[in-house]
Amino acid sequence: MADQERHTFAWTDLLWLVFLGGLALMDPIREVHKQEILLAIGLFQIFEHRLLAWVPSRGRFYSVIIKILLATLLLEHTGGPAGGINSSYYLIYFLPVMTAAMLFDVTGTLIWTALTSAAYCSLLIPALSEYELTPEGAKELVLRNLFFFLAAMVVNPFVSENRRQAQRYRRLAEELAETNRRLEQAQEEARRSERLAALGQLTAGLAHEIRNPLAVIKGSAETLTRRLQSADPLTTELAGYISSEVNRLNTIVTRFLNFARPLKLEKRPTQIPPLLDRALKVAGERWPEAKVEVIEQYAENLPEMKVDPDLCEQAFANLVLNAFEAMTAAGGRLTVRVAPANSEGRRGVEVDIEDTGPGIPPELHEQIFNPFFTTKKEGVGLGLSLVSKIVDDHRGWIRISSEPGKGTCFRVFLPAE
Repeated sequence: MADQERHTFAWTDLLWLVFLGGLALMDPIREVHKQEILLAIGLFQIFEHRLLAWVPSRGRFYSVIIKILLATLLLEHTGGPAGGINSSYYLIYFLPVMTAAMLFDVTGTLIWTALTSAAYCSLLIPALSEYELTPEGAKELVLRNLFFFLAAMVVNPFVSENRRQAQRYRRLAEELAETNRRLEQAQEEARRSERLAALGQLTAGLAHEIRNPLAVIKGSAETLTRRLQSADPLTTELAGYISSEVNRLNTIVTRFLNFARPLKLEKRPTQIPPLLDRALKVAGERWPEAKVEVIEQYAENLPEMKVDPDLCEQAFANLVLNAFEAMTAAGGRLTVRVAPANSEGRRGVEVDIEDTGPGIPPELHEQIFNPFFTTKKEGVGLGLSLVSKIVDDHRGWIRISSEPGKGTCFRVFLPAE
């Protein structure tokens, strides 16, 4: 597309040079200044777009003014003994008139056309010192000026309509891009929900199959412990290890079952800030050694949300605990924001939990919500999956924005019923 635009612009330049070159070839010997002025007009017309780009606020004003001055200068050098008012090149004034019609609205076009007519009529002043203005000459002068206005009023509506269409297409393109972005987010959330559902069913089956052998192993280990209390201490210790590890595995299996089991939401009107305060308290007790500065930014007059307070508190606690753990080594700042929000026509609240930790690589943004995916040395990778499930069951969404070395922000939207 860029190559095509450059090609079109080059052909436009060539046409300008051809047309103005044709004017310059008329009496090339006697009218040297005319050629220089036409060259200046051609060069300015070719590079006008750069002026408009360099000075976007005032460039269009400068463009029309410079063209009026160059047109007036051309007429002064081509008017002959009667002066510039008698020059056959008066049609060059259509250039600033057309430029104004393309760059301004109706009012601006009329003002600039009037100034162009004034510049043309000003050439009459020196001519009147030696010549008399006849009725026919006055009529011709009025006709020429009226044609300036007529041309401006013919061109301006077409250009204005084209400008409106371009703005409309630009808005449609922006809306389409926003719609595509939302569609991609919806598809990502749908894929995540499908993965969660499939892995949840698999987890439930595996957990049930694992729990029965664990019960047998634990019972056997406890029996061995009771019978070997007076036997070899090492054997007793090893039997104790079996029992404790079975308990740990049983805890993990319970987490799997809790994740796979459909959540039963017990919704009731709830204020969100107290849930976040309790989540922050839990994280502070869990990571007392973490040097984390907590900043709370809660909007005023937040509406009560009909949510399951226990599950939402669990989701917030998981996010806050992850943030504290990420900043335990070097410390940092945790910012918690709550504000009313609108998402795709739905009213609700947005909760931002933003840390200044090491961040998460972009290629992991979609995977971190998958069950059993974790980058920690310890853990089973169910924390964020459970958060996503809780938010999905509330018909909200959770999104992540993170940059390695600069921190991570989890944004949760909970819709109002």
